[in-house]
Amino acid sequence: MVLQEGDAAGTLTRTAVSHIGFSVPDPFRTAYFYERVLGLVVHEESPDGRLRLGWGGGHHVIELIEGEKGLRHYGFEVRDVDGIDGIAKRLADSGHNINSLDAEYIDAAVGTGVGVVVSDPHGTPVHFHSPVQRHGESTADTSRRPIKYQHITLATDNVESLTDFFVNVIGFRISDQLDDGRFAWLRSDRDHHTLAVVDVGQGGDIDHFSFDLADWADFKAWCDRLTDEDVNVTWGPGRHGPGNNLFVFFDDIDGNHIELSAEMEKFHDDRVTYVPRRWRPIPNTVNLWGGQLASWRRTSEGN
Repeated sequence: MVLQEGDAAGTLTRTAVSHIGFSVPDPFRTAYFYERVLGLVVHEESPDGRLRLGWGGGHHVIELIEGEKGLRHYGFEVRDVDGIDGIAKRLADSGHNINSLDAEYIDAAVGTGVGVVVSDPHGTPVHFHSPVQRHGESTADTSRRPIKYQHITLATDNVESLTDFFVNVIGFRISDQLDDGRFAWLRSDRDHHTLAVVDVGQGGDIDHFSFDLADWADFKAWCDRLTDEDVNVTWGPGRHGPGNNLFVFFDDIDGNHIELSAEMEKFHDDRVTYVPRRWRPIPNTVNLWGGQLASWRRTSEGN
C-alpha cells in the first residue's frame, strides 16, 4: 500500500510536538519516576488532581491524569505564520468538529495565545496551539535530562486513515513508510518526523514517545544512569533506518515505552524535491545495527 499526499501536504513547516497527556493509576507515583529518571518537575497540580510536568520553566511537556493507563490527548506547537487559522479552515472544510483549546494549555504563550482542539480518527483529542515559551528546554546537563520532547508515535489499526488526516488535512508530509503500509513517519518541520504511526492491531493509544539527547556520547551516560535507577533498557542502543537516528528505549513504571534519540535526519523542503521512501518491512529497517527488535515490535517480513 502506498500512502498518498494531497494538496495540503507540506503546508506546515515550523510545527513541533508540544505536550502529551495520558492517564495512569497513580499520577504522583508516575510523576516521581519522571522526576527521578528524566529530570522533569511538577509545574502545576490542577484542582482535579492532574499533574503537569516540565523542565522548570515554560510550557509543560507531560500531563498525568488519574485513571486506567491510556492516551488522553496530545499537542503540537504551530509556529507557521497563520498556521492555526489554516489548520482550522482545512478541518472545517473537511467536516471536522473544532473547538477552542482551553487557555490552560497555552498559558505559556508568546504574545496572545490561540489554539484549537479536534478529535483524530481514533477519537483522541489533538491540540494545536500558537507559540509558547519553552525556555526550560535545551539548557540541560544532557547526561541527567534530555534536551527536549521530540516526537510521538501513535498506535493504530489504520495507518492510512491517520496518515490521511495529518497529511491531507492538517498539513504534515510523509518522510518514509514501510512497503507494507504498516508504519509511516511524518514531518512538520525540518526533523525527519515529529509524528509516526504504526499498526499494532488496535488504535487510540501511544506506541511510544521520544526525547532528544545531544549526541552519541550521551547514550553511554544514559544507559549507565538507567542502570543506576534500576530501569531496564528494553531496546538498543541502535540506529533506525527511517530517520537515521540513534535510539535507546526503556519503559516507565506504567509500561509506556520511552525513546531517547539523537542525530535525527533533517529535511530542507524549500531546497529539494523529495519523494517519500518505501522501506522493506524487515527488522534491519527499523534497526540497522543487526536487526535486533524490542519484544513488543514486529515487522511483517524477516522476524
